Amino acid sequence: MREESGRAKRVAEGLRALYPDASCTLSFRTPFELLVATILSARCRDERVNQVTPALFGRWPGPGELAEAEPQELEEIVRPTGFFRNKARFLRQVSRLIAERHGGAVPGTMEELLRLPGVARKTANVVLGTGFGIQEGFVVDTHVARLSRRLGLTAHRRSEAIEADLMARFPRREWTALGHRLIRHGRAICTARVPRCGGCLLMSDCPRIGLGQERPAAGPVFGRERAREGAVRPEAQERER
Repeated sequence: MREESGRAKRVAEGLRALYPDASCTLSFRTPFELLVATILSARCRDERVNQVTPALFGRWPGPGELAEAEPQELEEIVRPTGFFRNKARFLRQVSRLIAERHGGAVPGTMEELLRLPGVARKTANVVLGTGFGIQEGFVVDTHVARLSRRLGLTAHRRSEAIEADLMARFPRREWTALGHRLIRHGRAICTARVPRCGGCLLMSDCPRIGLGQERPAAGPVFGRERAREGAVRPEAQERER
């Protein structure tokens, strides 16, 4: 237990040194825009989402307007993000509930966010941590899940269990920032297929060092969890890129 605690501390320190300014790569100005962008990011790269949202928010700037969007017009705008019909439906439903039940403001609690269609813990954690600065949980996407297992921070594959392990290992004040850093490291170094182990500054604390020299396994590393937030029904198949 002491060894695992020491490793977790060193991992956090190493990632902080590597990515001191890591932040959410989705473009947004308000919690509502972040919520919409996060829903669109299911099974889609943030860069592509950022290409879509300016037109979307230019046409429908708030939940009241987006709730009344003509379905086919909305679908056409979000089409580049994939699964566009389901995402468009979720956006209209979420916007209507926010407008009618929350006075047009995105709710700022986990309980209320989870009541919104298409919103599970991953999206709720993004909105709370990045949009409101509330450290309620740990964002577990495909990168965070992969790195957490490789670094020996968890032995689980279910996102809820991984999140619980990470919350137990790291101080609450670090949850949001550390999530961003794990994602950055997963994209840049510890990739799914051919991780760049030789260029990883965390190698001394990685039980899977040398994985990059192995033959990549077939199939997605985190396919089930990705399906739960963003495949046929962005987060409804989770009920949780």
